[in-house]
Amino acid sequence: MIWLDFPYREEPLRYDGSDTPAPPDVHTYRWTPGERLTLEFELTDGDWARELRRLRASEPPGPARATVEEAAEFAAFGLHRWHYRPDPPRLVETVAFDGESARDHMHVSWVSGVPYAYALLRHGRRVGNDDYVAAAEDVLDHVAASLAPSGTFWPQWTHERGWTWGWHRDRSRAHARTLADATLFMLRAGSRRCAAVESNLDVVLRTQREDGALPAAHHLETGEALSWEGTAGMAWIPALVEAGHADAARRAGDYFKRFEAWYGAPEDVDLAPTHEDGIAAVMAAVALEDWEWARRAADWMLTFRYTYDVSFAADTSLGHLGFRTRGADTASPANQHLHAFGLICLPEMLRLAGATGDDHYRDAALENLTCFRQSIARHDGDFGARRGMAAERYLQTDCFGPKGTLDPLSHAWSIGVLLYACEAALQLPESER
Repeated sequence: MIWLDFPYREEPLRYDGSDTPAPPDVHTYRWTPGERLTLEFELTDGDWARELRRLRASEPPGPARATVEEAAEFAAFGLHRWHYRPDPPRLVETVAFDGESARDHMHVSWVSGVPYAYALLRHGRRVGNDDYVAAAEDVLDHVAASLAPSGTFWPQWTHERGWTWGWHRDRSRAHARTLADATLFMLRAGSRRCAAVESNLDVVLRTQREDGALPAAHHLETGEALSWEGTAGMAWIPALVEAGHADAARRAGDYFKRFEAWYGAPEDVDLAPTHEDGIAAVMAAVALEDWEWARRAADWMLTFRYTYDVSFAADTSLGHLGFRTRGADTASPANQHLHAFGLICLPEMLRLAGATGDDHYRDAALENLTCFRQSIARHDGDFGARRGMAAERYLQTDCFGPKGTLDPLSHAWSIGVLLYACEAALQLPESER
């Protein structure tokens, strides 16, 4: 059976981001005599990857509000001005658009921490900004000097508790993807913190199973595996490759590439597939130069990406901004907002395109960057934010708030992934950005 519902229906219940299911939302259209409409459709035999390629190639992406170099400048300024705190050195996770309030926590990666300090370090070195370099180095040193009893990084620093566990009820749990991304970008930041990197990798190598699997979570006291559910452990593969542990990385890759779908990468969505799981799979497969797996992972990741522009009322935040959704990603079925996290694997998508000769992956990566160059604040007051701020949530539907809302909080990771992707793109010839 094939049917089409216009305008739309969501039943038997509606999910609006709350814990309580909302009543069904069914919108219908009443036809009048003599009214006609022609619809065209194509039977693709379930070849969704081909259809997404066709849709992405159907029209060019919309214009950005800043060049790549300008976006990097704004993002670096925002990360340093609004999110950096010197005592102890940290990148606070959220700051309100008015610049006054903050959630004074820092994960070592994911929503703050090492990857974005590395991006600031890389930018500061390129433009010769000593303040940016010093701040980034201080954050990295603070994380590297603060290992848990297990030998891994602590997942999170908070103003109230200092170094502590992450977003779990289990206070002994350290999520693998949080630790892995911190280790990877710490490794890229330079050799002066190699002892902290080696300590984390020692725990991972010690806990790898015979079949190649890596734990989804580690015990903060012992380092032993707390969970094998999900595929969060896949995030260790790039760090293992870059640190020279090729055999362990290959065995892990052989295990995780068997999955048809990946799940569990974010701390707060342990056992459900998310866009971030696709990112982790792409980064792992490209690190191993397993191009067949990398193509499959990239195609799966891109199912979360919008190939069209949502219409917003002109008097909404996104409508006033003229925000175009093409190139943005839905975070997950549990978090139905658009976000910019795909930018963290822009270098891997470019490598995949180069290795396979398939420009589709390059175009998708740069389209993602174009999308989020729309929404980095260029000056104080730009879409209500301060210069250099960027939001996490863009509400393309009425989940978590009214459709067209721009979440009025600046997030360290939102700025950080944009800065990181811009620095990677600036290595390309100007004509290819």
